[in-house]
Amino acid sequence: MNRPNVPFALDTEQAAARSWFESLRDRICAEFEAIEREAGSDASFGYTAWNRDDDPDAKGGGGVRGVMKGKVFEKVGVNVSTVGGAFSEEFSKTIHGAGDDPNFFATGISLVAHMANPHVPAVHMNTRFLVTQKRWLGGGADLNPPIPYDEDTADFHARLKSTCDAHGDDYYDRFKKWADDYFWIPHRGVHRGVGGIFYDHLEGAFDENFAFTRDVGDAFLDVYPKLVRRRMNQPFSAAEKEQQLIWRGRYAEFNLVYDRGTLFGLKTGGNIDAILMSLPPEATWA
Repeated sequence: MNRPNVPFALDTEQAAARSWFESLRDRICAEFEAIEREAGSDASFGYTAWNRDDDPDAKGGGGVRGVMKGKVFEKVGVNVSTVGGAFSEEFSKTIHGAGDDPNFFATGISLVAHMANPHVPAVHMNTRFLVTQKRWLGGGADLNPPIPYDEDTADFHARLKSTCDAHGDDYYDRFKKWADDYFWIPHRGVHRGVGGIFYDHLEGAFDENFAFTRDVGDAFLDVYPKLVRRRMNQPFSAAEKEQQLIWRGRYAEFNLVYDRGTLFGLKTGGNIDAILMSLPPEATWA
């Protein structure tokens, strides 16, 4: 697939993060396509490269938007990007380390999967590396089932907990609470899903924090396909499909009103289709 031009030099840490996010994308997409083959589908990802070279106020960079619509994955997007530029004066005040200097670098992977079968949980995952006057890693993964199953929730959290425990005794409790607080829809008074982990501003020890971030990506790739295979052939009713569509409306509300990643993409001249790939293909508001 095409790799967008990045017309600025990357240091060792930036290059390592970019390469890792792209390699994780490749492995995730291959696994999701394998699931489609198991379901008798020939669906595959289509990739669209984009860049910011036409933005006179940006230093360039870009990304690749990957989207697949299949039998199991009704719509899944896996995006990678590596961009540089300058925040607006107002927006820079809200970004860690950018209050006195609006220049930034960002590279990362973002994934959202909306599933055809309402018994299969939707999911979100992203990891990223940002450089302002500070350098930090962030990300996480959270499970979003329209029809929750305790077994699925327990397995998802157990896999993330084992990853967190290998890096910090307090990581899981801290990052689980961060996810619970973050993925909350205030105007509905409900959580977006059954949680996971969310972390940000891990700085000061790149090698250690990058190792944790890589392990979060590997944990996601290990556990989520197992949940998909567990549920993808389960029969469902019209009422259960309607329940899924109503739940998707809540998901869309969160992403359009509260999600920081959506705001960051829109404020930094990102690709609109890539930013909004998180929205479900179909939803209902009762």
